[in-house]
This record gives sequence, C-alpha cells and structure tokens, in this order.
Amino acid sequence: MDEILKRLEKIEQLLNNQGLFQKEVLSFSEGCTYCGFTSSHMYKLTSLNTIPFYKPNGKMVFFRRSELDTWLLRNRSSSKEELEAQATIFLPKKGRANL
Repeated sequence: MDEILKRLEKIEQLLNNQGLFQKEVLSFSEGCTYCGFTSSHMYKLTSLNTIPFYKPNGKMVFFRRSELDTWLLRNRSSSKEELEAQATIFLPKKGRANL
C-alpha cells in the first residue's frame, strides 16, 4: 500500500511540474521549482536584482518563464571542437598544415 501511495505522489508531482511548462507567468515557488533553486537562493537572486522578476503589488514575486529560460542559458561555454574550429580561422595558412 505504501508503494502505491509513493507512486501516486510521484505522478502527482510530475503532473504539477508539467503545468510549469505551459504557464507563461510563474509564482515564486513555481519559479524556484522551474529553475531548481531553493527558495533562499531565489530570494538572494531577486534581492540582488540578479534574476529578472516582477512585483506587481510590491509584495508577491512573479517570473516570466521565457525570461527565466534566457537567464538560465546565458554565459554559454563553447565546446573544445568549436574553439578549435574558431582557432583555425585565425591561424596563418602555413600554421594550418602543421596541425
């Protein structure tokens, strides 16, 4: 019986999380879940104005999902292959033959 309840709770959690991908505006707790941050870390990010957020009445915090995606995907690191491809552009033609 406990195993069935655990599975039902997991299914319920998955369904709730799926709703996050359909909503454009997320509450504070939904934003934490969406980003995978603890509430204390998210409070720190909002208090430092590090992450984009909205406070329509000056109290409750909301996030736009598309802005969270953009913020989460900033500062991309290039792969080794991409860096090598870019380096070949700047090497003189004599240097390319030695690679």
